[in-house]
Amino acid sequence: MNLGPMEIGLIILAVLLLFGYKKLPDASRSMGRSMRIFKSEMKGMKDDDVRDKEPAATSPVRGEIASPSPAPSSTVDLDAEARAAELRAAELRAQAARARSAAVDGSR
Repeated sequence: MNLGPMEIGLIILAVLLLFGYKKLPDASRSMGRSMRIFKSEMKGMKDDDVRDKEPAATSPVRGEIASPSPAPSSTVDLDAEARAAELRAAELRAQAARARSAAVDGSR
């Protein structure tokens, strides 16, 4: 893709029309600053990667055998715990509702 003098002239004319001749130097200056910051950050990231890399060390992994799952009788315990948790949640909701109504009554 070769750009001839006509295409370059049209691009410059379009940029001038979009930004105006007064704002063009500010726009190009800010773009240059952005590019410098971006390049320095990319260089910093590359330097961090090089410094942080250490030689890979391998160690053997030992496997362990897991114990079998608990007996089905534990589901009864889980049901009782779930009911207790639901009752506690209901109590807390009731306390919160009372506190809210007291706060509303106190603000009147």
